[in-house]
Amino acid sequence: MRPVGFNFDKINVEKLSDKAENIKINTKIDISEIKEIKSTFLKTKEDIVKVKFVYGINYDPEFAKIELEGNVLFSLESKKAKDLINQWKEKKISEDFKIILFNFILRKSNLKALQLEDEMNLPLHIPMPSLKKQESEDNTK
Repeated sequence: MRPVGFNFDKINVEKLSDKAENIKINTKIDISEIKEIKSTFLKTKEDIVKVKFVYGINYDPEFAKIELEGNVLFSLESKKAKDLINQWKEKKISEDFKIILFNFILRKSNLKALQLEDEMNLPLHIPMPSLKKQESEDNTK
């Protein structure tokens, strides 16, 4: 199982208020569709499965929101693809696939969200590394 394609279909960012007080940032991923696709562009011996998703970041209370919609294409062995499609009919996904899928979505979507947050002057939804001055071990001077 490997990702062979990724794209965003919709990017929406809104700043709803100028008051940035007591903000709580929540993220979520929703899977809206999983289906097999036939591709004349991607030539592979495995089956191609398309997963549609929505990645959302909400800044509560009513400060801002970011919504990224897109899809990921995965190349899977035929049996695994059919099992995945059958599980999805009951709105279920195996834990192994879910971990790979969500990590891939997070990696791509977090980069785009950080860019949008920077452009809109929003607080970052994940902490960035930063340097701090090291305190001297010798405080007697």
